[in-house]
This record gives sequence, C-alpha cells and structure tokens, in this order.
Amino acid sequence: MDILVPVGRALFAMLFIVSGVSHLTQHGGMTQYARQKGVPAPGIMVLVSGVMLLVGGFSVLLGYRVDIGGLILFAFLVPTALLMHSFWKEADPMQKAVEMAHFMKNLALAGGALLLAYFGGGPYSLG
Repeated sequence: MDILVPVGRALFAMLFIVSGVSHLTQHGGMTQYARQKGVPAPGIMVLVSGVMLLVGGFSVLLGYRVDIGGLILFAFLVPTALLMHSFWKEADPMQKAVEMAHFMKNLALAGGALLLAYFGGGPYSLG
C-alpha cells in the first residue's frame, strides 16, 4: 500500500504545477484578473505566486523537502482564498456560490498542505 503515497502526492501536486505554469505563460490575463480582484502589485504577485506554485508543487510531487513545499503552498492558498474568492462581497447568489466553493476548496487544500508539511513525503520520497 506504500504506492498510495506517491500517487496521492502526484494527484495533489498536479493542480499546483499546472496552475503555476498558467501563472507564468498567461501572465497578462492573470494579471488583469488579479487587478480586478484588488490584488496589490498584481503583475509581480502573479509571477511570485506562479513560482510559489511550481516550487511547492514539485516539492510535493518529488517528495523533496515536503515540509517547506507544504508551507509554501499553504502561504499561497490562504491569501488567495481571502483575496481572490471573497464570496462575502458578491451580491449575485450564483457568483457567491461559485466564489464560496473556490474559497472552501482553497482552505481544504491548505489543510492538506499543512498535513504534508507536518508528516512529510512518506515512502518513495527524495528526502
């Protein structure tokens, strides 16, 4: 059953790696969206968050310094939930529901990232 750990790490990491690549390759669109959401210095923050996503995602995927990678992902997820998915600001019920789902998803992922930071990468890790 040890194989479940690297499979779980890969599934968890995939979201962050794909998102990190998108932050860097679609910088203009991401910056515009972040600006609309009121993110300070959106151009820089999109780049910084893209790097955070890639570093944290590859850390978890490879099982290398998962303690640090998990904390990096946590440090991305909580502010992102608060800044980008502030459902309490939405008047439209449908948009409010969408933003709340994304907010809760980010908090759940943040919890998973903290568990990885605490317990580490497990079997088949690089260290």
